[in-house]
Amino acid sequence: MSTVRRSISFPVDLLREFDRFSEEKGYRSRSRAVCDAVRYFMSEAGWPGGDEEVVGVISLVYDHTVPGTTRAMLDLEHDHEDLIVSTVHVHLTHEDCLEVIIVRGRAERVRELADSLQTIRGVKELRLMRTRVTP
Repeated sequence: MSTVRRSISFPVDLLREFDRFSEEKGYRSRSRAVCDAVRYFMSEAGWPGGDEEVVGVISLVYDHTVPGTTRAMLDLEHDHEDLIVSTVHVHLTHEDCLEVIIVRGRAERVRELADSLQTIRGVKELRLMRTRVTP
């Protein structure tokens, strides 16, 4: 792999914070940390669309004491049983639960499922991690 040298500008405070973070993570070079950060950004921002097949993980934290939350989640999961490979449920506190949903299917449908889960009242946080399925 060839390397190209480029110059970029950072606000001073952001660069200090980035350097501190990179060091904590064990990076020996700023360039390597920046490359990894750019790869991560492209992965997160570059959600494939349409018919492309993806595998992924939807993780969400929700308050099960909010009326209707658990029922809405279960209904949505059953409506998308063709996408869902497996689920894991963890009790975090008396109120909060973590749900991890492993999915596989068309990128557009996986994104729609994640978006629908995010809008359920009682869902506090949702993250979607995915990767393309390559032959």
